[in-house]
Amino acid sequence: MKLRVRAELVYRFDPPTDAIYKIQVAHWPGQDILEERLTFSPPIQAHEDEDAEFGARTLRCHMSGEVTLTYGAVVDNGVLRGLPLNVSQHDWGDLPAEVLPYLSPSRYCPSDQFGRFVTRAFGETSGGARVLAILDWIKANIDYEHGVSDTETTAARTFIDRAGVCRDFTHLGLTLCRASGIPARAVSAFAHQLEPPDFHAIFEVWLDNGWWLVDPTGLAPVEGLVRIACGRDAADIAFLTTQDRCEMVRQSVTVEAA
Repeated sequence: MKLRVRAELVYRFDPPTDAIYKIQVAHWPGQDILEERLTFSPPIQAHEDEDAEFGARTLRCHMSGEVTLTYGAVVDNGVLRGLPLNVSQHDWGDLPAEVLPYLSPSRYCPSDQFGRFVTRAFGETSGGARVLAILDWIKANIDYEHGVSDTETTAARTFIDRAGVCRDFTHLGLTLCRASGIPARAVSAFAHQLEPPDFHAIFEVWLDNGWWLVDPTGLAPVEGLVRIACGRDAADIAFLTTQDRCEMVRQSVTVEAA
């Protein structure tokens, strides 16, 4: 599917501070960037790094005053499929070494606290059936609601509050999958048909020798997702991280069929 993505971020950096952006489309197999442009106003010198494992790109720069970053790209994301019910789960001894970190608890995902719950809630299911059961549970029990959570909210808190936004849904999904012995990692994405448009937090699971994208909010179809970055949780995939404080002036994200 060919998609045109665009993001404009206008922030005020006072006092001046170092910043890290992750908003560019990742160089991921099957996801081809056909056109791309990035500009800063006023002009800023930025250093770009690319993660060797999954092609996520990071911009590092020193910011001062009000700065506008505009990014646009035309992307062919191939043919993405929803997670099938019958894909199999691996024994840990058969997993590739590079996916093992995504079995462990992380800052926002205390999966070691949910073993008893997933055993009781999801019974003898495994693999794709277990992940789909987890998504159904989240849909039935967690309300999508702004203002309930903040940047410090963990999956354990969301489990209690029973409400949150996309990053909270993703953290809870990651936590329940890892507690089930399924490697799972957070993904930031551009998302076609997401309302209101924004950067979207989703996750992916390692089953049947591959990564499968899922949207725990159910707000965006899988075939319209464009990867930006991957990581253990939201701390690894944030679109903007600064050493000192900053203030958002305005921000917009659009995704359209190309």
